[in-house]
Amino acid sequence: MTKPETDSTVLDRLYAVIERRRGGDPRTSRTAMLFEGGTEKIAQAFGEEAVETVIAGSGGKKERLVQESADLLYHLLVLWAARGVKPAEVFAELVRREGVSGIAEKRSRPKD
Repeated sequence: MTKPETDSTVLDRLYAVIERRRGGDPRTSRTAMLFEGGTEKIAQAFGEEAVETVIAGSGGKKERLVQESADLLYHLLVLWAARGVKPAEVFAELVRREGVSGIAEKRSRPKD
């Protein structure tokens, strides 16, 4: 068995799988189950994974942080898909911010 590629394109591939599983059978697909629950449930699942990632990051084994981070990214991609956000849009925003101070970038955002 060959090892899958471990570059950043894995996020694009995962997003494509997520899109294909939209409308699938929620009894056999976690992704389909999340979509069936709606955006609010997807966001809730993402939040739960964020908390688990924070806990793993504050102590414990590195391997656990890696696992929780993978779960977090998966749920983030499902949330993006539910809201019609493509990974390329987020990547473009990251490119736009390259070389810009995080403090300056935050200050430049309009107040909601």
